[in-house]
Amino acid sequence: MKKILCFSVAVLMLTGCGFMKNSTASNVPQSNTTATTTTNALSAGQGAGNALLQLYNQYKADGNKYDYSNMQNVLNTVSLLANCEGLKSNYKDKTYLTDFGKGMIASSLGLVTQNNVQTVTNSLVDMVKNSETVQTATTQAQNTASTAAGYANTAAQYAGALSTLLSAFGK
Repeated sequence: MKKILCFSVAVLMLTGCGFMKNSTASNVPQSNTTATTTTNALSAGQGAGNALLQLYNQYKADGNKYDYSNMQNVLNTVSLLANCEGLKSNYKDKTYLTDFGKGMIASSLGLVTQNNVQTVTNSLVDMVKNSETVQTATTQAQNTASTAAGYANTAAQYAGALSTLLSAFGK
């Protein structure tokens, strides 16, 4: 009887210690890089989707041409590039790409859809993954806020790729 009682007490003590350990550990704030990455990807995708929508609307208004001399197009291009900067380092991360795509779908008002999101994302990845210009564009946008020439130069560098991407929507 004593052995059973001692065994029961030992089991209860171990269980209690394990419970306390888990209880204490759950009260400690933990960093969750997956949640942060998801949030960053969604936000970047939303920004990219909005910029794409604005670029596409102007592209249609200009007779299916990307006019990189139009200051609004230039600003939207810089915004698109800034939001795609994360694609450079995450272009092999399926979770990042999926969340980025979800953000684009949510903010592009039907321009980017479930059917074309992978193609659009791949086009954006191709535009930025081997390019130093994305970082340069972001830096230029921050450093030359009062200089239209800095923005226009950035937009001109991407004119061909953006024309191809915008024409692919075919609406």
